Amino acid sequence: MNLIHLSLITLLHFLLGKNLSDLSTNGNSKNILWHECPIQKLDRQKLLQQKGCVIWITGLSGSGKSTIACALSRSLHSRGKLTYILDGDNIRHGLNRDLGFKAEDRSENIRRIGEVAKLLADAGIICITSLISPYQKDRDACRALLPKGDFIEVFLDVPLAVCEARDPKGLYKLARAGMIKGFTGIDDPYEPPCSSEY
Repeated sequence: MNLIHLSLITLLHFLLGKNLSDLSTNGNSKNILWHECPIQKLDRQKLLQQKGCVIWITGLSGSGKSTIACALSRSLHSRGKLTYILDGDNIRHGLNRDLGFKAEDRSENIRRIGEVAKLLADAGIICITSLISPYQKDRDACRALLPKGDFIEVFLDVPLAVCEARDPKGLYKLARAGMIKGFTGIDDPYEPPCSSEY
């Protein structure tokens, strides 16, 4: 950082009443400052007349996560509640299209979705996720992003044999034929939740 740039930052912070020591580093982001706004989570919840939260639906492929998420969203909508679904496949069409299915990509996929879910809950929206989210540590990290009671984990404990018999996308058949590697439940693990709410 050159001297002119540093001087401009110092001047800007002086004018804004901020100190350089207020700047923080988070991951690769340096010299950032959290900006508080006068409208907070409780204000948004009061406006919407609902509490924002995350309902995290997890389970194997074919366990019914997306179907249940849509039915839950429809039911809440009919009661005047604002919801938004973050579906694993849908998110990979946009925000996470740069990620594959290796363990580190799966973890980053869940980390990003967890951050978006947190923002939606903070906005007062009931965020429903439908994701395999196979690793306990990733789900726990998402839970830790929210205040206690705002993360509701729902485990669809459907046996692998039932999910494989359903096989709505034909993915189990491809995995069994060796055409898909690292498929959850076949040659990649699914870690059932230790303490899901449902």
